[in-house]
Amino acid sequence: MKIYFAASIRGGREDQEKYLELIDFISTKAEVLTEHIGSHSIGKNGEDALDDIAIYKRDMEWLKEADAVIAEVTTPSLGVGYELGIAEKLNKPTLCLFNKGKKDQTLSAMLTGNSNFLIYHYQFLSQAKQKITDFLNLDL
Repeated sequence: MKIYFAASIRGGREDQEKYLELIDFISTKAEVLTEHIGSHSIGKNGEDALDDIAIYKRDMEWLKEADAVIAEVTTPSLGVGYELGIAEKLNKPTLCLFNKGKKDQTLSAMLTGNSNFLIYHYQFLSQAKQKITDFLNLDL
C-alpha cells in the first residue's frame, strides 16, 4: 500500500518532529511516498533542491499513485488544504489527524463538515498511531 502523507511545510514547521515520528510509524505498515515531509533538512521555506513547478508536478503524481492519504492538519497549511481537495477529487481514502491539545488551533469546517474525510482528534501520538493502524486495516 502507498500512502501520501501531508503536513505543513511553508505553513509552519514546529511539528516537524511529530511528522517524522508519524512517517516512521506509517513506514512500518506501508510505503510512504512523501517521507521528506519529516526531514530536518526542510525548513519553513520548503525544499531547496526543486523549484515550485517541479514540486507541484511531483506531488500531483504521488497523489495519483497513492492508495490513501494521511494528513496531519493541526498546523494550517494552504498546500495541505489543496492536497486534500485533490485527494477528494481522486476518491482517495483520507485520514486527517488533528491535535486537540493545541488550544490556539481550530480545525476548518471545510474538513470537519466533509463526510469524505475521516477526522480524528488526538491528544497523544500513541492515539494517532492507533487510529493510523485502524485506518490502514480498513479495506481501502
